[in-house]
Amino acid sequence: MFDLKNKIAVVTGGSRGIGKAICLKMAQSGADIALIYTSHDEKAHQVEKEVSNLGRKVAAFKCNIANDSEVKNLMNEIIKKFTKIDILVNNAGICDDKLAFNMSYDSFDKVIRTNLVGTFNMIHHSYLNFVKNNSGRIINISSIVGLTGNAGQANYAASKAGIIGLTKTIAKELGRKNVTCNVIAPGFIDTDMTTKIENKNDILKNILLNEFGTPNDVANAAVFLASDEARYITGTIIKVDGGLVL
Repeated sequence: MFDLKNKIAVVTGGSRGIGKAICLKMAQSGADIALIYTSHDEKAHQVEKEVSNLGRKVAAFKCNIANDSEVKNLMNEIIKKFTKIDILVNNAGICDDKLAFNMSYDSFDKVIRTNLVGTFNMIHHSYLNFVKNNSGRIINISSIVGLTGNAGQANYAASKAGIIGLTKTIAKELGRKNVTCNVIAPGFIDTDMTTKIENKNDILKNILLNEFGTPNDVANAAVFLASDEARYITGTIIKVDGGLVL
């Protein structure tokens, strides 16, 4: 198991799915957890309880990451409670699928603001923390559709592609401060977001490992990137997709 003892990890979208798995895996590896969520209070507090049962310090914070002032206040609260941030995982994301012809401006803007602007806000308001610490790990959760595009997901694919460009830029800005910034690009993972998919059998034909991934598959990659073993990896994309995109 990778060692994250004495590390403080901030995870957005941490109340369920991939975010929950990342919180628990990092806690199992020794990290204390600041869990960020926007809804599902009961689920957030359940994750908080599970992390606490692992013997780690944990706090759940409700925040709309698309709102700059809320994120600024959030970071102040986290620093006040935990004194520092070692690991930032930008996992929160939404989708609102339609063909571009039928997609409203509000739909496009909403997804971009949560997925891409929200990721930027979290990095922007933790930036000086990483500079001051002269170390850190930033892990951004994108998607394979950020690499390939996908019909009916102009907003989602654009936001996830933007995260990749943002990641490479932050890696270049903070590399000399011993801060790495990397992307995990999941494929089809069994979460609430993929339960609505109707053509699963057709998709499976294109996945070399012939199965959907699990949230733990993504969480394992996140724990690795957060560890000292990944100290010399930055600005890169790790696909967790079972061989869907080669």
